[in-house]
Formats: sequence, structure tokens, C-alpha cells
Amino acid sequence: MPNMPHRTIHLFRKGLRLHDNPTLLAALESSEVVYPVYILDRKFLMSAMNMGTLRWHFLLQSLEDLQRNLTKLGSCLLVIQGEYESVLRDRVKMWNITQVTLDAEIEPFYKEMERTIQVLGGEMGFDVLSLMGHTLYDIRRILDMNGGTPPLTYKRFLHILSVLGDPDMPVRNLTAEDFQRCKPPPELCLAEDYRVPLPEDLEIPRESQSPWRGGETEGLQRLEHHLKNQGWIANFTKPRTIPNSLLPSTTGLSPYFSLGCLSVRRFFYRLSNIYAQSKNHSLPPVSLQGQLLWREFFYTVASATPNFTRMAGNPICLQINWYQDAERLYKWRTAQTGFPWIDAIMTQLHQEGWIHHLARHAVACFLTRGDLWISWEEGMKVFEEMLLDADYSINAGNWMWLSASAFFHQYTRIFCPVRFGKRTDPEGQYIRKYLPVLMNFPSKYIYEPWTAPEEAQKQAGCIIGQDYPLPMVNHKEASDRNLQLMKQVREEQYGTAQLTRDDMDDPMEMGLKHELSEENPKKGKRARNREQT
Repeated sequence: MPNMPHRTIHLFRKGLRLHDNPTLLAALESSEVVYPVYILDRKFLMSAMNMGTLRWHFLLQSLEDLQRNLTKLGSCLLVIQGEYESVLRDRVKMWNITQVTLDAEIEPFYKEMERTIQVLGGEMGFDVLSLMGHTLYDIRRILDMNGGTPPLTYKRFLHILSVLGDPDMPVRNLTAEDFQRCKPPPELCLAEDYRVPLPEDLEIPRESQSPWRGGETEGLQRLEHHLKNQGWIANFTKPRTIPNSLLPSTTGLSPYFSLGCLSVRRFFYRLSNIYAQSKNHSLPPVSLQGQLLWREFFYTVASATPNFTRMAGNPICLQINWYQDAERLYKWRTAQTGFPWIDAIMTQLHQEGWIHHLARHAVACFLTRGDLWISWEEGMKVFEEMLLDADYSINAGNWMWLSASAFFHQYTRIFCPVRFGKRTDPEGQYIRKYLPVLMNFPSKYIYEPWTAPEEAQKQAGCIIGQDYPLPMVNHKEASDRNLQLMKQVREEQYGTAQLTRDDMDDPMEMGLKHELSEENPKKGKRARNREQT
């Protein structure tokens, strides 16, 4: 006897899209009715993700967009506020549910939620179906190919992918016919109780200065816009993008991948088509496809590494005795370091929820091994709250990397908080935009305003130490001291450092960082030449 069609709740978590959604497609193909549900469990979201105002705006916009797109296809999104377990219990009974579908995720808090739902299914008699939709590959296959443990170097990771072959193709687009057969009762779709809440309903400030608007529609438009420029796509190399250009010089798609408004598989295969038509194109790891593979690498390592977002109990992370200094951390967080390049970046982060990846490198190096010697966990928490593309795996992975706690081993390369920004934006336009207090400084002083004569400061309408802070550290002294501390840590914990050591030099960094020895121009020139080979 054939299986009876299911009565299904499709539970959106990430994966806030209708294109390339394998779990939702499976739900539609196996059911007589599908209830598309998003449970807005504020307590869970705040404890798992530490979301700031801009991230809340982006999430609510993404839900509104999903609601509109489902309505166009004859269905709707049912947003239910409350604790996810009790919400599910109620709705399973109320709607006689026989199946719950949801995307498989790798974060511990999402895995725990799925386990709870499995237990609930056993108790209440419904099936649970979860499929991978957020990554290029089923991460479990990568782990199996590597003997059950994550590959800890990018080189080893790429080798495993070469054995696995290309990722699965995106699944077909959903149509009105798919939903026609199994749409929820119309009165539910019209019920006020199930609408997407407004920011004020959640007591979130109404204003958002972010140029990023959440949702699948916006994400797909941005994707198409970038894919039009095939030459740019083919020749994209990450280190050549500019950290302080006033518009993103990278794709700016990361917030959409983070919430699953955009499918990484769709992007991957669209890129493959462009590469196939181009004689010469950049290659991983600096190409756009290489960026997707870095994302996949961090997801893979995070999925099977205990305490991935912490130093203590994290087997791949150096255990470092960072300083605990609440006042210095506060100055960094609130853009009061006295280094305009660093403060402009942190201001952009606050206002827009996005900063260029090299700008992230600069402020992360400054907080950790470069200048302040404060734990990467503190920086990770600030990024988690503020960045629209904040992501459990990538955020922690990059902070370990940038603090040289794991993955990155050229720890003698330290960003200079003055020279690094000046190279790509000598006039300081970026600083003038985000730190208007310094707007009238002559270009030759704008990266080091404390060196300007008093008369120049008066003319610029900004007295350093009064209207804008003096530098909180002497970069040369602090970075020299920290370099010695890091050298000592790495010698004492040599075994841990070797776990993630790759014999491929990191292409992201080549030609971008100056060794500390740059203070000695002869030595610095040699160092630069070496980095660019």
C-alpha cells in the first residue's frame, strides 16, 4: 500500500528562500498540506546569536520578503512567536501534523533543536526530515572521507573535495502548482496572529542606516548585478579588493548567504558557467569560488570541533593569556582608539552592519595580537552582534585566524593602523565619511591627526585629545612587545600550532601585510618582496 501523503510543517530557520530549497521541495512532494512556519523564539535567538538591532532589521525584512514570495505562489508564511518546543507541540496537535521538515544545520544550538524535535516526533508520532541546504556539500560526507575528523588545513580540505567531485546541482525552482496541491487553509494566511512583526512590536529601534535590505529578492538582484560583469568575475582576486572604497569592492552577498536568502550552490554553478566561457580566470583560494570553499572549510571544521567559538577547551586553538581590560575593549568597540583608520571601520560597522574583509583584518589584528592583546572571543562577540553576515563558523574561524590562534602562521605580519589604510586611500575619503569630526584635516595628517601642528588642528576645527582622542597605544612599542609574547606562546604550544599549519602560504595575505621589521626600511623592502613572491 503506498504511503499516505503527509500533513507537514516546514520549519524555516536559516534557508529563508524558495530557490534551491531541497527540504521544502521534499515537503511539497510528499504532502497533502504544507504549513510554512517560522518560529520567532526571541529567547533562543538572543542566547544563541547575540543579535544587534541591524541584524534584527535584516531578519524581519527577510521574513517579509519570504512572506511576499510565498503569497505570490498561493501559500503564506506563518510567523509564530514563542518557545519553539511548545509552539511545535501546539501546532502539531492543532493541525494533525505527521511530518516536520527543516534544513540540517551544523551549529551546536541548531543541532540541539533538531534533536529536541526528533524526540518530540517520537513522542507525538510525526516524522522528521532534514536535508543539507546551507552548504555546498553535505558536510558529513567530507568528515567521513577524512576518517571522521575535519581536515584542518585548506590544502587537505581541497584534496578531499577533489575526490568528492562537484557539489550537487541546485534543485528545481518551486512553482505555484507545487503549492496549489498543499496550501494551508486561507483563513490562517489572513490571520493577524501569523504576520511578520514590525521592529516596534519587538521593541527594536525603528531606524536602520544599513544599505543592505534583507530577503531573497534583494539577494538574487545583487547576484544578477554582479554576474553581469563576467570579466570582473573571471579576474576577481580577493587581495586586490580595496578595504576603504566607499562602495563594496567585493560582492557584498555575504549577509544573504548567512541567513540562507541566497543559495551558495546557485552562486557556485553560475560562477562555473562563467569560468567555462573564460580562457583565463582566477583560481581558488583567491577566486570567488575559492571564497565559497573557504566558507565551506570553516563550516566543516566548526561542525566537528568542540568549543569552536571559545579558546578554552578548543583543541585547535592556542591557549593564550590575553589581557582583560574592559576600558580598552570599550574604546575599540566604540571607535575611540585614536587611530582614525581603525575608528572609521568600527563606525561603519555600527552604522551599516558590514565592513570589507580587509578592514575586518585590520581591526581584529589591532584588538588581538597587533596592539591591545585582548582575546579574539571579545572581538568575535562584537562582530556577532553587529555584522549582518555574522555566522557561527566563519566568525569564530576568522577571529582565530586573525589573532594567529589557529590557521594563520605568518604571525610576524602585523597591520599598521596608519599605513595600511593610507596605501589604498591616501586622501582619507573613507575616514572623512565615517569620522566627520576629522573631515577638514589635511590629507597628510588625517591618518595621524595627533602629529598635526596645533594651528592645523584649530583650522580643521578639531583639537586632538579634546574633540577626538589621542592614540590609545604606541603602535610600534605595543606590536613589538606582542610579537615577543606570540613567539613565546607558539614555541611553548608548538604541537597545537602545527595542527592547522598549511604549507600553502596564505594567499589572502600576500602583499597585504608588512612585517614589523618594516620599521627598518631596508629590511622591510626585503620582507615585502618575499611576501609578494
